[in-house]
Amino acid sequence: MGTEACKKGHVRINDQIVKPSREVYPLDKIVLRKNQIDYQFTVLDIPQSRVGAKLVDIYRKDTTPEELFEHTDLLKYSKDYYRKKGMGRPTKKDRRDISDYLGENDIDDEN
Repeated sequence: MGTEACKKGHVRINDQIVKPSREVYPLDKIVLRKNQIDYQFTVLDIPQSRVGAKLVDIYRKDTTPEELFEHTDLLKYSKDYYRKKGMGRPTKKDRRDISDYLGENDIDDEN
């Protein structure tokens, strides 16, 4: 999964797009794009061997701004408000309401 993210250019270390084989050093700043959020981490230290997921926070610091998470929450709420998941495409009435809201006029209405 990490290899794919690197190949797609979603991972940056010190503002440079990196390859999957790039080594990480202490005080490197990592930016990872996932689900339209740019997660930001700072490497504090490198463990001597593999560690469990619970111990990872000892070696990194999450510096992702809270505003990025608030933005995705707003998007989620706006999508849930209008149409429930799985309701399908908009009906003709829905399309008319959208065009009225946006102020779009049909060509037929002008004649």
